[in-house]
Amino acid sequence: MRRITGLAHAGTFDASAAVDRVVLDHDARHRRRIRLESVGGRAFLLDLAQAARLRDGDGLVLDDGAVVVVEAAHETLAEISARDRDDLVRIAWHLGNRHLPTQLLGDRLRIRDDHVIVDMVRGLGGTVTMVQAPFDPEGGAYSAPATHGHHHHDGDGHDHDHPHDHGGHHHHD
Repeated sequence: MRRITGLAHAGTFDASAAVDRVVLDHDARHRRRIRLESVGGRAFLLDLAQAARLRDGDGLVLDDGAVVVVEAAHETLAEISARDRDDLVRIAWHLGNRHLPTQLLGDRLRIRDDHVIVDMVRGLGGTVTMVQAPFDPEGGAYSAPATHGHHHHDGDGHDHDHPHDHGGHHHHD
């Protein structure tokens, strides 16, 4: 199986010369080591020194220098809008308070479809439209700036359905 040992950011390589492409959802685009199957049916081993956030259009560099292009898969997302910017900021605060991966689009937000959260957003005056689109959420305060990865709170130990202050409570990756 051919190994992928490097990453080339979108725009830094000739995508037309790529040997194949892989279509990955958001979760599969933050990896260090995983077996990937391309659209062309080829198997590759992603084998990076560190986990990297793969973005739509990035290139996965094979050990022989060839490149496989990353394509972000379309996912079912809830796209949120509001009457005005103040309402949208308030909704964004509530999503952040629940540590939900959220894609910021200026005048709209996108989250993964979750009927409980969608109902909450509607209760806050937001409008929700279901869309099929690539999901590229904001990285978050605890993620490494270079990769914009998502921080997970495994074993956090508290419920996020209430307003709270983390105070001296620190999250570690």
